[in-house]
Amino acid sequence: MSSVLYDAPGPRAKRRNVVLTVVFLVALAALLWWVFGTLKDKGQLEWALWKPFFSGSEAWSTYIWPGLENTLKAAALAMIIALPLGAVLGIARLSDHVWVRVPAAVVVEFFRSIPVLVLMIFGLALFAEYTNVSSDDRPLYAVVTGLVLYNASVLAEIVRAGILALPKGQSEAAMAIGLRKGQLMRTILLPQAVTTMLPAIVSQLVVILKDTALGGAVLTFPELLASANTMSGYYGANVIASFTVVAVIYIALNFLLTTFASWLERRLRRAKKSTGAVLKADDAGVAGSNATGAGGNA
Repeated sequence: MSSVLYDAPGPRAKRRNVVLTVVFLVALAALLWWVFGTLKDKGQLEWALWKPFFSGSEAWSTYIWPGLENTLKAAALAMIIALPLGAVLGIARLSDHVWVRVPAAVVVEFFRSIPVLVLMIFGLALFAEYTNVSSDDRPLYAVVTGLVLYNASVLAEIVRAGILALPKGQSEAAMAIGLRKGQLMRTILLPQAVTTMLPAIVSQLVVILKDTALGGAVLTFPELLASANTMSGYYGANVIASFTVVAVIYIALNFLLTTFASWLERRLRRAKKSTGAVLKADDAGVAGSNATGAGGNA
């Protein structure tokens, strides 16, 4: 049996897939055993190194929770600002007016071409030189500024690509019944494009969350990864344990974000499905006469 996308595997292909799966699982198990043995030989699995995370709350209350709070604060601020800004820039790039389309394209291409770390460093210097922001708050402002400028530009391209991916017939039909460009974008194109763009948008939001670590590495922003580095130095020689705990936290946060996005995407798709109701002849006639003048009396 075949499908539209691929041919169903035959007996030989099924056997080959089973063999490859077994080989992969054996190789993965061997790799995990080697990692476990190496860590054990180096003494990295000693209970004393992992004890601060499982007995007592000092490590969590002093290092992990404050760092996680700063990470979530910077990521949330960047997401809240970058999402609408990226949507505005993406729509502006589709404008019929050159004086709107060209400046938006310049802004997007400029900030999309600069590494986000450079934007953070530039933001830190900018706030230190031209604003009255305190030295304690400057790293947060700089991290958010860099994340917003870079990710808003990337999101703008996602929005533009999502809108352009829709069939042109919808735009032509909307214009044929007299809808203006703003009405077309607001009522027809954007609602459909959101569902298409959602996976790419969520991927970019995950990037925002992870890129907050750049501020801790360079700008002394006390986010989660920087807190783990300080924590490992305080407890001594438990670098592997500290960064393993932080990695698990990052995985959990990104898993929650992608799970929520998947749920939202399914909900949006169900909401757009037709109810399947059948119109009566009278209803169809009334609808035709109201919409196009057809179906009514001459």
